[in-house]
Amino acid sequence: MLGGRETLDSLWQREVRTMIVGFGNCHARLKVARFLRERGFLLATAVHPRATVAADVSIGAGSVIVAGSVINPAAAIGENVIINTGSSVDHECVIGDGVHIAPGAHLAAGVTVGRCSWVGIGSVVREGVHIGTDVMIGAGSVVLDDIPDGALAYGVPARVVRQLVRADDRATPLGSGKLETESKTV
Repeated sequence: MLGGRETLDSLWQREVRTMIVGFGNCHARLKVARFLRERGFLLATAVHPRATVAADVSIGAGSVIVAGSVINPAAAIGENVIINTGSSVDHECVIGDGVHIAPGAHLAAGVTVGRCSWVGIGSVVREGVHIGTDVMIGAGSVVLDDIPDGALAYGVPARVVRQLVRADDRATPLGSGKLETESKTV
């Protein structure tokens, strides 16, 4: 970590113009990226040399593609996405902005993952499944059916356990980005 907001002026004076935001909290990552862009910084995209990415894959600004990950043809990766260690995104998948595909997760062909969703470590998603926005898929889940926006889902097969609600993150310029769960089961 280079420091907080207080270091941005110093970095700008040293002619640093490109940044990358690579921590796990999906909402906070997008907020920090927006904050940096508003101050004139560009977002770098990092693809590890030991990642396998098809030539026609589109990857948005600020995304991080980690070693051992595989992204197959005609996939579209949004901005500020993390495709983590040993995960795979098969052909024609669409991954929204701010998504985190955790280590060892595997998405079959034609999967759509909405903005700021998290697919947990070791999860498997069947072809053609739509995962909504602001979704959390628990570790080791097998997702066979679509998951609606704002859901927490896990298990084999994955089932919606409850709805997630965003904590009020307007208290600070960058916010906390925390998620809270409602007490009722869906």
